[in-house]
Amino acid sequence: MSDTMVKTKRTKKQQAGPYGKLGHTINELDDRLGIAKAGRTFFDKVFPDHWSFMLGEIALYSFIVLLATGVFLSLYYVPSSTLVTYHGTYLPLLGRKFSEAYESSVNLSFGVRGGLLMRQMHHWACDIFVGSIVIHMARVFFTGAFRKPRELNWTIGLTLLILAIINGFLGYSLPDDLVSGTGIRIAYSIILSIPLVGSYVASWLFGGNFPGHIILERFYILHMFVVPLIILGLVGAHMFLLVRQKHTQFPGPGRTENNVVGAPMFPIFMAKTTGYLFVITGVTALLGAFAQINPIWQFGPYDNTSVISYAVQPDWYMGFLDGALRIWPSWSFHSFGYTLPLEVFIPSVILPGIIFNICFAWPALERKFTKDNEMHNLLDRPRDRPVRTAVGSAMLSFVFMLFIASSTDVLAKYFSISLNTVLLFMRYAVPLSPVVGYVVAYYICKELQGVEHAGKRKVPNVVTRSATGEYIATPAPRRVDDVHHELAPLQVPTYVSSEEPPPSTSGVRQVDR
Repeated sequence: MSDTMVKTKRTKKQQAGPYGKLGHTINELDDRLGIAKAGRTFFDKVFPDHWSFMLGEIALYSFIVLLATGVFLSLYYVPSSTLVTYHGTYLPLLGRKFSEAYESSVNLSFGVRGGLLMRQMHHWACDIFVGSIVIHMARVFFTGAFRKPRELNWTIGLTLLILAIINGFLGYSLPDDLVSGTGIRIAYSIILSIPLVGSYVASWLFGGNFPGHIILERFYILHMFVVPLIILGLVGAHMFLLVRQKHTQFPGPGRTENNVVGAPMFPIFMAKTTGYLFVITGVTALLGAFAQINPIWQFGPYDNTSVISYAVQPDWYMGFLDGALRIWPSWSFHSFGYTLPLEVFIPSVILPGIIFNICFAWPALERKFTKDNEMHNLLDRPRDRPVRTAVGSAMLSFVFMLFIASSTDVLAKYFSISLNTVLLFMRYAVPLSPVVGYVVAYYICKELQGVEHAGKRKVPNVVTRSATGEYIATPAPRRVDDVHHELAPLQVPTYVSSEEPPPSTSGVRQVDR
């Protein structure tokens, strides 16, 4: 190879700059769109380093899995109530007549390569999605991250939770099996129980009396297009507010109300969050492959003349509603030729409304009673806010006991006692559980406030026994790993320098709000 060719290649490389064709392309985009400043600001966004802040990412990435698997399922699912004769590969159902929706769901499970894996991944991702939102919202509540200026984000989070529950129910109802069909029947009864407008709404939604012939098509449109688009819009609004208001953080060295201490978006946080995406996708795939969920071929198709089988409960996020319906007394109001079924209307409409409205109103209630109108960017330790922690524990205890009440038949059979006895016990245990939860959580917080170094890393002790039988505890020697180290934060520059920035060995930066 001649020296001229080598010189020519070196010259071209030097002319292309240190980033080559990629850098040239980005420069061209920057000349037209001005993305350099916004990109630098975005890549320098600082994320506090705490494990609890990753809970929201579980919800985000499980939603991505939901979208990907949902697109695959939509290619094979047929939302139709038309009766067909089954001629598929699952022999126990061969020759039976049922809806085309159920047939396509069974064919998807046994006749499509990878179909059962995708169905189960989709179902598991839904359960993980709702569960991670609940845990994430609990973290936000107990640490006070909903306070000014983040009340709007709290409202968006609660709305996302409600939409996730609704969309989970809609998707759960689409296969038209015995369990999901019974769930639709319950939903129809709940709508009918609403005074004045219930019968009109139910008739409009179902196209007449139950079961109708268009409900699966309408559920499909809502589940596939309407609700996911609303969720996407709210997720975008949530992320925009997160970037605009910056992340909250726990108190610590160098952390104030006016800064954020943590790792920058690029490359540290981006590497961690990308790995987290792969972990969540992998775990969901493993669950879909090895943990059976919603075996519709065992339940059989829905038949409105059939009786629902024993020990069947809806997905966990609907358990509190099912439990409330089971244990509520058979109250009803009859007057002027009309019946108001209070045993359905109160537990399925009024009670969830009260629960979620309390959650929506809590930031304003706390601000009113504490007279706290300050901006808050530092989080609270739950033990330092005993009343808030006790209220949250009471609400969780109440909802959890309602969830337990959704298994009254299972509990009665397991303990070999009367179902009426279990129902009577739950009618007392459910209203008492928030009282017990409040008192226990409140006094635990008070005890922790009085304990020196509560919440700190425990000092290891060496316990020895003397010749007289006395046990003596002495502090063990401190090792390097026993001491918690905080890396020194570095100020993020507010300008774009033409020189290469000095290398940072700590990986921790500090940026003004």
